[in-house]
Amino acid sequence: MLESIVNKRNEKVMWLNCDEPDVRKILTDVTSTRIKSIIGNSSIVVIDEAQRIENIGLVIKLFVDNLKNIQVVATGSSSLELADKISEPLTGRKYLFTLYPLSFREMADSTSLSEEKRMLEHRLVYGYYPEVVTNPGEEEERLLLLADSYLYKDILTMELIKKPVLIDKLLRMLALQVGSEVSYKEIGTAIGADNETVEKYIDLLEKSFVIFRLNSFSRNKRNEIKKGKKIYFYDNGIRNSIIRNFNPISLRTDKGALFENFLISERMKKISYTGSNATPYFWRTVQQQEIDYVEEDVNKLDAFEFKWKSGSKARQPGTFMKAYPGSSFRVVTSSDFEDFVM
Repeated sequence: MLESIVNKRNEKVMWLNCDEPDVRKILTDVTSTRIKSIIGNSSIVVIDEAQRIENIGLVIKLFVDNLKNIQVVATGSSSLELADKISEPLTGRKYLFTLYPLSFREMADSTSLSEEKRMLEHRLVYGYYPEVVTNPGEEEERLLLLADSYLYKDILTMELIKKPVLIDKLLRMLALQVGSEVSYKEIGTAIGADNETVEKYIDLLEKSFVIFRLNSFSRNKRNEIKKGKKIYFYDNGIRNSIIRNFNPISLRTDKGALFENFLISERMKKISYTGSNATPYFWRTVQQQEIDYVEEDVNKLDAFEFKWKSGSKARQPGTFMKAYPGSSFRVVTSSDFEDFVM
């Protein structure tokens, strides 16, 4: 993708692949004088697998500070490790681009909206990882390989996890609780870990783009849950591979949870790609009144309830209407979800 982008710029590009030992040697302990001789008359420098360089943040800082007309693009397959190395040195000097799995909108643009809607049940089971989408008939095999090799590769590489078996149990519990409020204490008791370990592992999995948290919405109303959280997976296929369940939607009891995970993960992509300032939440009271998804954006509050069955209806909880007059409410079903995710 990056090759396609830079080739359209009609500029001289230097590619530095940090998987190569000689490239790593060149960029280790490099000086500003040395940088000028390395890049010559290139106007774009691509540093691939940049996390392989020990002080890559400082190296890129030297590029940016000493060569004003050079554009540097640093990529890495280990997002957690790369982010850790560039964050502080490049403060105020960088733009971050996050590549999620393919989105509903991208696929609809590639084929057609009607075709991608027809594929909904397939996507709920197998998700949107490019390698899965582009190898029809091999979805299960590809997903199991991805799950085994990808899920916590970054964390293991950085030696941040001491008990891989524990995180396997944690991921399975989270996969089975999609759409439900989670308790670190209950999870810890079930898998044999303390709250601190559970929270640390969840934080690392979130930074590795396996899962993400959705916090409860509250403006300190007395009956609202203020510190609740739900956890979703960025990709349905990864979630299903963890529990080893690739049954079709017609045979599943968790179709509602799969639809909810799909909608919220697609909404996260939409918020990110459109540069929206919207903040996502869910809402619940101690009396168990609940709204699946609430979005706050510039003093505007939109509430959504998700129902798999086409034509389903739901009423906005009276407590929410009273607490937040002027907010909108809508039911999203499998027949009319496209504008929510596009």
